[in-house]
Amino acid sequence: MDDALALDGRAAIVTGAGNGLGRAEALALAAAGARLILNDLPGDAVQQVAEEIRAAGGQAAVSAGDAGEWSTGQRLVTAALGAYGGLDILVNNAGVLRDRMIFTMSAEEWDLVMRVHLRGHFVTTRFATAHWREQSKRAGGPTYGRIVNTSSEAFLLGSPGQPNYAAAKAGIAALTVTTARSCARYGVLTNAICPRARTAMTADLMGPPPDAAVDPLDPRHVAPLVVHLASPAAAGINGEVFVVHGGVAAVMRPPAVREVFLAAEHGSADGMWTLESVRRALGPMSAASAAAPGAAGFACEDTLALATETIGFTAPEAGGGR
Repeated sequence: MDDALALDGRAAIVTGAGNGLGRAEALALAAAGARLILNDLPGDAVQQVAEEIRAAGGQAAVSAGDAGEWSTGQRLVTAALGAYGGLDILVNNAGVLRDRMIFTMSAEEWDLVMRVHLRGHFVTTRFATAHWREQSKRAGGPTYGRIVNTSSEAFLLGSPGQPNYAAAKAGIAALTVTTARSCARYGVLTNAICPRARTAMTADLMGPPPDAAVDPLDPRHVAPLVVHLASPAAAGINGEVFVVHGGVAAVMRPPAVREVFLAAEHGSADGMWTLESVRRALGPMSAASAAAPGAAGFACEDTLALATETIGFTAPEAGGGR
């Protein structure tokens, strides 16, 4: 393996490591030489992943617990420092689904998904970055820190039936950019992936794997990007959001201004907004929207064209979305 991709001796935390994406990422990081602290809810699954890593000659320990708990974040960082004397990589992956339309969703369904996904990303990031900041200050220069967060195309698309999940994943993208801008000075690089993968959590959306020799939605196809972002080879990649599945990876552009309206150009005498000048400015938008009922102007549907496999969405017909 190229030295720039090797993770020999690096200590990594992976949350949600018992199944699916987290398991695939943990195995791939271990194969690249990383020493693992694995987190998931207590149970056999995460222990089996640790045993699989150790059976292959790697190092792995389990620190089970609810990813949304403040104390879990503390314990994970403490476990890495205690077992391996340091921390280099954090992969936030823990998640849960409670899909329902916005008008029927319960407070408990909303809170659980936000807590596991968004708060779960926050608590681990909070303690990992505090450690790296202190380490950098002691060293008098940048340290080595890599964070890979797990967002989703659901936030890009405004996924119907997943208001909690889409909102949490949008928050994770924002958290990624904020962390990237806050912590790069300490040597910490933070990026996010929006993966498509066939896991227990997405089974109802994606169905069974195909009979073909290669399943493009196998979680193992996402793991190489995660390992790369965790490696020295990813130096300089910071604050990015990637869509990845099968043999496809795309880096997203940040949101951009689509159009600017000036009150002075729409009948305002003093150049400030009035109700009438707003009506004149936005009238063409209303007319255009009437031609595509149900479309969401801020939704990004570009990623639907990357592959025929989607996460429960049908690619829009030409001219059907904005």
